[in-house]
Amino acid sequence: MLTPESILKSTFGYDTFKPLQREIIANVQARRDTLVIMATGGGKSLTYQVPALLFDGLTVVVSPLIALMKDQVEQLRALGVSAVFLNSSLSPDEYQENMGAVKSGQSKLLYVAPETLLTPRIYSLLSSLKLDLLAIDEAHCISEWGHDFRPEYRQLVDVRKKFPSAVCMALTATATPRVRADIMSTLGFSQANEFQSSFNRENLFIEVTPKREPVAQTIKFLENYKDQSGIIYCFSRRQVDELADALVHKGFSVRPYHAGLEDSERRRNQEAFIRDDVQIIVATIAFGMGINKPNVRFVVHFDLPKNIESYYQEIGRAGRDGLPAHCLLLYSYGDAAKIRYFIDQKEDPERSAAYQHLDAMTRYAEGSVCRRKPLLAYFGETFVGENCGTCDKCDMEESDLTDITIPAQKFLSCVKRSGERFGAAHVVDILLGSKNEKVEKYNHHELSTYGIGRELTKSQWMHVSRQLVERGLLDQEPAYRVLSITAKGLELLKSRNQVRGQINEPQKKERSGARGKVSAESEYDKSLFSLLRNKRKELADSAGVPPYVIFSDKTLVEMSSYFPQSRDSLLNINGVGKVKNERYGNDFLAIIKDYCRSNGIDEKYKAPIRAADKDAGRRYVTVGEAYNTGESIQNLMKRYEVSADTILNHLARFIMAGNPLRSAEDLIALSNLNPDQQMAVFKAFDILGSDMLKPVYDKLNGTVNYDELRILRLCYLCEGR
Repeated sequence: MLTPESILKSTFGYDTFKPLQREIIANVQARRDTLVIMATGGGKSLTYQVPALLFDGLTVVVSPLIALMKDQVEQLRALGVSAVFLNSSLSPDEYQENMGAVKSGQSKLLYVAPETLLTPRIYSLLSSLKLDLLAIDEAHCISEWGHDFRPEYRQLVDVRKKFPSAVCMALTATATPRVRADIMSTLGFSQANEFQSSFNRENLFIEVTPKREPVAQTIKFLENYKDQSGIIYCFSRRQVDELADALVHKGFSVRPYHAGLEDSERRRNQEAFIRDDVQIIVATIAFGMGINKPNVRFVVHFDLPKNIESYYQEIGRAGRDGLPAHCLLLYSYGDAAKIRYFIDQKEDPERSAAYQHLDAMTRYAEGSVCRRKPLLAYFGETFVGENCGTCDKCDMEESDLTDITIPAQKFLSCVKRSGERFGAAHVVDILLGSKNEKVEKYNHHELSTYGIGRELTKSQWMHVSRQLVERGLLDQEPAYRVLSITAKGLELLKSRNQVRGQINEPQKKERSGARGKVSAESEYDKSLFSLLRNKRKELADSAGVPPYVIFSDKTLVEMSSYFPQSRDSLLNINGVGKVKNERYGNDFLAIIKDYCRSNGIDEKYKAPIRAADKDAGRRYVTVGEAYNTGESIQNLMKRYEVSADTILNHLARFIMAGNPLRSAEDLIALSNLNPDQQMAVFKAFDILGSDMLKPVYDKLNGTVNYDELRILRLCYLCEGR
């Protein structure tokens, strides 16, 4: 008897489901309409593909893009699953052939665009069949509150009514709480059948950096990713062409993509990128939806996106295979002003909504906290943790707070004296004594605050201004970023209370290459991987499909880590199912065996993953259990080759998960604070809780550093305070 688990292993080649996949599939099997909100790379497709193979009847997948349909059908066929699509890219004969495959019951999955599904011809076809499942992909297109509303998606409600016995799924990777509610209301779903996985993509390193010399910055960045696939997004067609030409001139493998190119050229360039004939695509936002290329190692935003939904969707095209990927945004105030100009041409309420979206985007880009906190908060999720370890802010060298009272007062006073009608850049110009036209036009060279800030640079002043906004001392109007002083800010000017912060932005650690969180297989044999990748490309070209349809990079990485020597061993590799093992197993085993013979390498045993023991592979559990058996912090640091800070974070996670931790006596011995100082920290934890360290750090005015706070948090948790 077929089960979700047996299909997962035999067809798709995976040992375990990703978070929520099994629960979603069970809900669909029970014929309950289901809303799925799952980050890109989280495995949305599997949640309807597995039920499609379990149901007797047909599964119809609604998708807005031809590229996505073609891609998924190619991947399913490579797995031995019969699937077809119907859209305008097919010749009349191909269209008729695919219609016949659906009508005869040969195909279990049919992919269609919403407009196609609404035609009488398709309705007539489906009316003669048993339709078990209707899956609506990119479901945010249903909502008028979404960033990509499509009217034809609203009409899918009528399709539901025509096929009441079919269970319905709506799936999306990007949906704010408001959009989710609108989708469920429109489709008539019950709240109990909403499944939302975390929006946090741990394997993505997220970075925002000031845009100064963008072409030079981009070239320097690309030098870390030789022969790797990536996407660079630009605001305009002209910028795409200019940047693509500049990169080609520097010897990079690049093609442009935008709506100004001929359809045939656009298709050729996209196909070359998907098939690894070209490594980099430089594109406007017209590129990417429906492109399921899993081995994109970087995404660069050369210009500022218009909203966080688009930004999240675009960086989501990196690292879909779960391997580390890097997302870089080059940010400048000028880019925001450019978008603002186009928003001004719109009419309300569209204009107001666009301003709100841009304001959220600029606040994110200018923020000084962990990138994941505002990004996830935008989608209604709270990031639990002090340091994500995979963004530019959390990767900074630690920098303690200092007294910035005088600069804060100068800035607030200048905002007030200039009439609270200008943005940060103009206020900084006044403080620096600039002689530019705008300063003199408003007679701001006559203000008492003119030129009183020459002790700091422009970038230092801008950093101070961002901190004042984040602390609620200044308010920033969404449309034009105009600053005004809050009641809290006025109180500071009167009271002269101390303000602690940073004059200089913390420095980024020097790193190169992909920096996302990695798996145990990250130390793979690069030479073998290269040989396997070449064989994959050869087989893919011969079959006329993208290389990842044969095997993903993640699968090749595992092969290059464990060196399987038999067909049975190959089945233990993630992504190798029965059909792919039969089709391609001998080709890849021949290369692996030959390489191992030449280099004296033995096969490594890969233990089967036990789905029931979900904590077994989690480092924090191993560390916590070892500590409880009496192992010291120092020994754990040596064993795992990590810092004391990392071990302390593991132990904190262990105890927060509900596990007991042995006596805190040897932990308290690590602290350099006296008993009174320790008690002050414990009292702060009593008031503010122990989940987040920054509120405690701020309450203590930065007098206790983070290393001490981590030690004392563990002691606090051990004592059950």
